[in-house]
Amino acid sequence: MNLRSAASVCLDALVKFDPRYLWHNPVLLLTEAGAVLCTFIAVSEALVHGPSTSGGTTLPAGFTWLLCFGLWATLFVATLAESIAEGHGRRQSSHLHTADEDVPATLVLDYDQLKDAAARTARTEQTTAGELKPGDVVLVEAGMQIPADGEVIWGRASVDESELTGGVGEAIRQAGTDRTAVTGGTTVSSDRLVVKIQVGRQDSVLSQTLKLARGAQRQKSPIEMALNTLLASFCLAFMLLALSLNLAVSEVAAPISIPVLIAVVVCLIPTEIAALMSVTGIASMYKLLQRGVLVASAKALETAGGITTVILDKTGTITRGNRTAVEFIVLGGTAPDTLLSAAALASAQDPTPEGRSIIELANQLADGTPSEGQIRQWDQEGGTPVAFSASTRMSGHDLADGTKIRKGSQSAILAWLKAQGTAPRREIVAQMRAEALGIARNGGTPLVVAVKEPGAPGRALGLVDLRDVIKEGVSERITRFRELGVRTLMVTGDDRVAAATIAAAAQIDEVVGDATPQDKLALIGQEQAAGHFVAMSGDGINDAPALAQADIGVAMNSAAAAAKQAANMVILDDNPTHLVDIVEIGRRQMATRGALITFNFANDVIRYFTLFPALFVGAFPGLAVLNILQLHSPASAIISTVMFSVVVMGILLPLAIWGVPYKAANLQSALSRNLLYCGVPGLLVPAIGIKIIDLFISMIPGF
Repeated sequence: MNLRSAASVCLDALVKFDPRYLWHNPVLLLTEAGAVLCTFIAVSEALVHGPSTSGGTTLPAGFTWLLCFGLWATLFVATLAESIAEGHGRRQSSHLHTADEDVPATLVLDYDQLKDAAARTARTEQTTAGELKPGDVVLVEAGMQIPADGEVIWGRASVDESELTGGVGEAIRQAGTDRTAVTGGTTVSSDRLVVKIQVGRQDSVLSQTLKLARGAQRQKSPIEMALNTLLASFCLAFMLLALSLNLAVSEVAAPISIPVLIAVVVCLIPTEIAALMSVTGIASMYKLLQRGVLVASAKALETAGGITTVILDKTGTITRGNRTAVEFIVLGGTAPDTLLSAAALASAQDPTPEGRSIIELANQLADGTPSEGQIRQWDQEGGTPVAFSASTRMSGHDLADGTKIRKGSQSAILAWLKAQGTAPRREIVAQMRAEALGIARNGGTPLVVAVKEPGAPGRALGLVDLRDVIKEGVSERITRFRELGVRTLMVTGDDRVAAATIAAAAQIDEVVGDATPQDKLALIGQEQAAGHFVAMSGDGINDAPALAQADIGVAMNSAAAAAKQAANMVILDDNPTHLVDIVEIGRRQMATRGALITFNFANDVIRYFTLFPALFVGAFPGLAVLNILQLHSPASAIISTVMFSVVVMGILLPLAIWGVPYKAANLQSALSRNLLYCGVPGLLVPAIGIKIIDLFISMIPGF
C-alpha cells in the first residue's frame, strides 16, 4: 500500500465516524458516544477545575485527556480495520469492472428476428450502457464493449473475458447454443453479435459482487445481524452496570468518576468483535473473487460454510457440455440412410452443439442425407419443427405429409410411441436397450430416433451415440468434498446407466438419471427436509428453478441468462472445481469468526482483573490482592486496558483478513481445538500486552 492509498484508507476510516454510519453497529456507536462525553468532561476539567477523584483515588493530571485519546484511538482502529479490508478488496478486484455508464451502445429499433436476424437493415440508434433496460436489443461488433449482461440471439464471435477471469479469456459465444450468455464489460474480439439485454448494468451479478467486495452498500448477513442484536444486549447490560454501580456502593465508597465508568463500559463491550466481524465477510468475498467466483449476497457466502450436500448437473458442469455424435446404430433392419435422414431432420431446429454434430456426421456418412439447405426447404414447404423440451426430453420434426419424427431419450421415445398407439416389437425393444446399455457403459449418451408415418405404425429407427468428456480436476475436487464431509449427487436428464458411468469416473457419491426439472426440485426439497444445506450447480434454462430453490445456487459464466439470474453465485471461468473453494472459504469464515469470539471473551477475563480492583482500591486497599498483573496504579491500570483495546485490534486484523485454517472434525474436537488455540492465547496476550503498556504508562509523572 503506497502513501496515497494509506491516506485514502485513513480518510475513509474517519468518514465512518458519522453516527449515521455507526447506527447499525451499536458497540461502535456507544464507543463514539463515550469518547464524545469524555472529551467534553476533559475540556470542562481544564476550564473549570483540576483533576477529579474516582472511588477514593485521586486521578493524575492529564488522565481524562489520555483516556480520551485511547477511546478515540479505539474507534479509529475499529473503523480503520473495515476500511483496510475494503481497500484490500478494491485492489484485489481491480481487474474486474462492469461497463461504464457512458459506454456506447448500438440499440436496434424494431428488431425482427425472423426477417432480419442479423440486424443488417434494421434501424439503429446510438445510446449508452446506462440508458439500456432489460429486453433491449443491441448490435455489438468487433472491438466494441458489451454494454450489459445479455444473451446472444444472433451470431457467433470471440469474446475477450480476460477482465473477468484475470487471464487469457477468449471465449466463443454463439446464438442457439448453450454458450449464449455474455457479460457487460467484456469485449467482442471478432465478428458481430446481436445481444438481447437481460438485466440493467447496476443489477448484474458482477455489479452486485463488486459492491459487496468493495464495501459499497454492503448489507449485513443474517448471522451478522443476529450478532449485532446480541452485542446490543451486551451494551445495554454494561451501561446498566455502569449506571447502577455508584448507587450500589454509595454507602461504603466514594463515587466512581464518569470517565472511569466510560472506560469500563468501552473495555468490556466486545469492540473487537463488532469491528472485525464485517472484515471477515469482506475478506472472504475477495478471496472468492480472486478465484473467479462472483457472490451476489453476503447471506450466500455465510450459508456456504454450512453446506452438506452438493447437487451437480452433468452436462456443462461435470462434463465439458459439447456432446458430439460419433456413431449411428440401426435397429431391426432399418436402412442406414433412413436413420441418417431422420436423425438429421429431427435435428434441423436443434441449436445445440449435439444437434449440429448429428447433421454433420449424417452428411459425412451418406450422400443421400438431406443437407441443411434441403432441410430449410422442407421447413418452408410446411414442415413444423418441434423444439426440445426439458419435460418431454425430445425434439423432432413434423413433415407436411403428416410424418412425425422424434429424437430423444430411450424412455421418452418409448412413451411417445405408446402415445401414438404403437408399441415396438419386443425384439426391437430388447435390441434398443442392449445397444443403449452398451453406449452408456462406455460413457456415451444414447438418443433414440423414431418415426410415425400416416397410416403406418410408429417405429424406432435406431440410436445416436453422443460422447462427452469430464472436465479436468473434477475427480480430485470431488474427493476433497468427501474429506470435508460433503455429499455429492449428480442429477441429469440423460440415461441412468450413462450417468452412472460418468459419476463413477468422477467419483461422485450418488447419481440420479432421466431426471426432469421437476425431479431436480423434488430432490432439493427432500435434502432440505432432511436437514441438509444444499448447493446446486447448473447452466441451462431448465436448471433455473432448481438453482433458485437451493440454499446456494451456482451457475457457470457461460450459463443461460435465466440460470445466472436464478443463482446467487457465478463461476467466471466455468470451472466447477471452484465449488470446493466456495465451501472451504465459507467454512474458513465460520472458523475465523468463532476464533475471534473465543479470543475476545477470554480477553475479558483478564480485563475484569485489571479494571475492577482499580475502581475501589482507594477505598478498599485489600482489593490490591486481585491486582494479579501487579499494575503500577489504578490510573495506569485503566489507561493500559483501554490502550490494549487499540493494540489488540491491530493484532487481530491480519487474522480476520487471512482467516484461520479450517480442519474438518467432530464438534467435540473442534471445540477443544478452538479453546486451546484461541482461548489460551486470549488469556496470555492481554496479560502480557496490558503489563507491557503499564510499564510505559508508569513512566508518565503522576501515573
